[in-house]
Amino acid sequence: MHTVSRPWLAVALLLAAVSLVVLADAPAAGAQADDEPRDNLIVITGRAEVREDEEFDTVFIADGPAVVDGTVQDAVIALNGDVLVQGTVEGDVTAFDGRIVIASGGRVEGDALSRKRPIVEQGGRLDGSWERWNPSAWSWTTTVFARLALWLAVSVSVLVLGMILWLLAPRMMTGAAGALQRRAGPVIGWGLLLTIGLPIAAVVAMVTLVGLPLGLGLLLALALIYGIGYTVGAWVLGRVVAPRAHPVVAFLAGLGILRVVALVPFVGGLTWFVAVVLGLGALAVAGWGARGEPEPRPAAEPAPPTVGPPAEGWPTAEPAAERPIADRPTAEPAAAGAEEATEPAPPPRPPG
Repeated sequence: MHTVSRPWLAVALLLAAVSLVVLADAPAAGAQADDEPRDNLIVITGRAEVREDEEFDTVFIADGPAVVDGTVQDAVIALNGDVLVQGTVEGDVTAFDGRIVIASGGRVEGDALSRKRPIVEQGGRLDGSWERWNPSAWSWTTTVFARLALWLAVSVSVLVLGMILWLLAPRMMTGAAGALQRRAGPVIGWGLLLTIGLPIAAVVAMVTLVGLPLGLGLLLALALIYGIGYTVGAWVLGRVVAPRAHPVVAFLAGLGILRVVALVPFVGGLTWFVAVVLGLGALAVAGWGARGEPEPRPAAEPAPPTVGPPAEGWPTAEPAAERPIADRPTAEPAAAGAEEATEPAPPPRPPG
C-alpha cells in the first residue's frame, strides 16, 4: 500500500471529516441490501467495491483500493489507493496516490488524473485523456494561499486593534508615536527588555509551583502583548514617515509599509521583531513619562490694568491724602439723617 506524504495526509483527513458528516446515518460499504437504493459510495478506509448489478453516482475512498465492476455515473476518487475499472465509469477517475488500471471490458468515458500513467489493458477503453498529478505544485499553491490568507487576517486584526487603541487612549498613542524621536535610547532598551524578557520571566515563573499560574497566564498573553507592540510600532513608523499628517493617516501609512514588507519571507520576520521592540518600548517610555508629569496648576488671575499718566490738559484728581481735612466730605450728616430716618414715629395721642 502506498503511503501518503504529509501535505496529502492533511487533505485526506479533511476530506475524511467531510465524508463522515455525509455518512453520519449511512451504514458501511457492502452492509446494505441489494434492493436498497444507493446514490453515493463513500468509504473512509477499506475497499470500495461496485458490483456488476450496482450503480452509483460517485465513488469516494480515502484509504484503500476502489474496484468498479458495475456502473458509476459521475466520478471515482481515491486519495490513497489504486483504482481498478472493470465496468463503466461515465465521468472521470482520479487516483491521487495510486495507479488507474482499466481492465479488459472496462471503460472510462471521462479523463484520468493520477501520478502514474494509467494501465489500459487489451479490451479496455479510455475515451478521455490522462493528466499527470503533480503534488509538489499543489503543495506550493496551497502554501501560497495559506500565507496570503494569514497575511490578510493579521493585517485586518492589526488595523482593528489600532483603531480600538486610538479610541480608548488617544493621548497614550500620540505620546508613544513621538517617544522614539524624543528618547530613542530608552525606547530601544525597554523594548528589547520586554520583548525578550517576558517569555524568559514566564518560563522562570513556571519552575515553581506558586508561579506556575502566573507563568502560564503570561505565556498565553504573549500573543496579545506582541500584537499590541506591533500595532504601536506601526504608529511609531507612521509618525516617522508622515510627521505632519493626522495620527490615523500616519498609522495607516506605517501599517501599510509593515504589511508590504511582511510578504518577504526573512525580511518580514525581522521587521516584525523590530516593530514589536519599538512598540513596546515606546509604550513603556510614554507611560512612564505620563506618570511623572506634574498636574497642571490653575492659571493665576490677571493683574488689573495699570492706568498711565493722563494727557496734558486733562484735570487730575488730587490725592485724598494731600487734600485738607476741611475739604474732605464727611459721612456724619448722612449717618445722622439715616438714624433719624430709621427712628420710629411717636404714637398718636388719644382724643380728649
